[in-house]
Amino acid sequence: SGSNAYHVERMCSFRPIACADHGRSRLMLFEQENFQGKRAEMSDDCPSLPALGWGSSTVGSFLVRSGAWVCSQYPGYRGFQYLLESDSPAGEYKHVREWGSHAQTGQVQSIRRVQQ
Repeated sequence: SGSNAYHVERMCSFRPIACADHGRSRLMLFEQENFQGKRAEMSDDCPSLPALGWGSSTVGSFLVRSGAWVCSQYPGYRGFQYLLESDSPAGEYKHVREWGSHAQTGQVQSIRRVQQ
């Protein structure tokens, strides 16, 4: 006896995303909330933050200087994904809960720029 349950995902709305030229994309990530602790600046895609030397599996806050970025829960751009934009409240994401309604943890292990 199996289950007849199924899962349906739907796209209900769309909106444009402000992208930057790849040479101009800039993102700062911080170890703790409110832009505290260890920090790193990125201007390129990163399939694995641990391989880059980020000593934690979590990020506390982001400051998007330009462009739009997708942050993924696991290396290789897998798991939950969060869209961060420079034109969203000055590009400031001080807390995990500001990443999106489904953000439950600060676990981020890969990041890439949104392409036009």
